[in-house]
Amino acid sequence: MLKAVNITKRFGSLKAVDNLSFEVQKGQIYGIAGPNGAGKSTVYNLITGFYPYEGKIEFDGRDITGLPPYRIAKAGIARTFQIPKTFPSLSVQRSISVGSRFGAPGGLDSAHVNEILHFVSLETERYQKTGLLNLLGKKKLMIGAALATKPKILMLDEPMAGLNALEIKAMMGLIRKINSDLEITIVIIEHFMKVLTDLTETLLIIETGRMICCDAPEIAANNPQVIECYLGDTYVEC
Repeated sequence: MLKAVNITKRFGSLKAVDNLSFEVQKGQIYGIAGPNGAGKSTVYNLITGFYPYEGKIEFDGRDITGLPPYRIAKAGIARTFQIPKTFPSLSVQRSISVGSRFGAPGGLDSAHVNEILHFVSLETERYQKTGLLNLLGKKKLMIGAALATKPKILMLDEPMAGLNALEIKAMMGLIRKINSDLEITIVIIEHFMKVLTDLTETLLIIETGRMICCDAPEIAANNPQVIECYLGDTYVEC
């Protein structure tokens, strides 16, 4: 469904992504992990059209290399960001409506917006200003706005960051529900290996923009190179 072929991104002399290739199958929950500065978010920025790059990216049988972000969104790729991005003065409902109006084929779909409010458990906050939401609420809002574009694939950038144990459990449940009930393919960047081993079917580990391994999460987590560059011996011991 999503295929990156030899993608490379240079910032001056630095290669943030270095000849990276991988493929996400339709219906998967696909994980991407690696140490800080490994190039994970840059990979997202290449897929979603924020930066030019070398190589090729295909989505749903179509070459999307070089397309601007709005066309990639229209094609069916939605994403969230590490730091929640909201419109603080808008209500939750209107914020999700923005995603529907500008991203989804056919424009604003009010019925779908109401369905999303229920789906992400923000019905009671629908008229609340988004700036008043707690961190979990803002993360669910970002996901709701992304879902309002009616994507085929949803790319989540560290959705668990800053959440407590109960909130992480709730977020994991929401991600599973998006994948199973809405039949949306998920790509997730996450630092919590336990989350990735529970959620994902395939896990890509990168370091300095290069692939270290790509395998089932329980195999990737026991890869000696992954332990050395990312997890450390304490992960194995626990």
